[in-house]
Amino acid sequence: MKKVEAIIRPEKLEELREALDAKGFHGMTVTEVKGRGKQKGITLEWRVGEYRVEFMPKIKLEMVIEEKNLSTVIEIITSICSTGSMGDGKIFISPIEEVIRISSKEQGPKAL
Repeated sequence: MKKVEAIIRPEKLEELREALDAKGFHGMTVTEVKGRGKQKGITLEWRVGEYRVEFMPKIKLEMVIEEKNLSTVIEIITSICSTGSMGDGKIFISPIEEVIRISSKEQGPKAL
């Protein structure tokens, strides 16, 4: 099993959720986060002058999936969330040793 963590633009969340649902990937956790990468924030202009936003609002989507589905999930995320511009986000993939469903005590892929 693999854990997929995707940091994406907030405006892409609903479209991504719909695309993942359509392919049968329903389980996910979504968190509103702030971060910065290579773009190092942005400078905005306001009535009184310029100001710098160091940490941009992002969405962190987390999913645990079977390894055989990894390339499909990555393809869905990259196709939906890529604008070709800085700030599109990143995908992190980690191994998961075990999953246990609390209510039924099922373990492994059955618990997903």
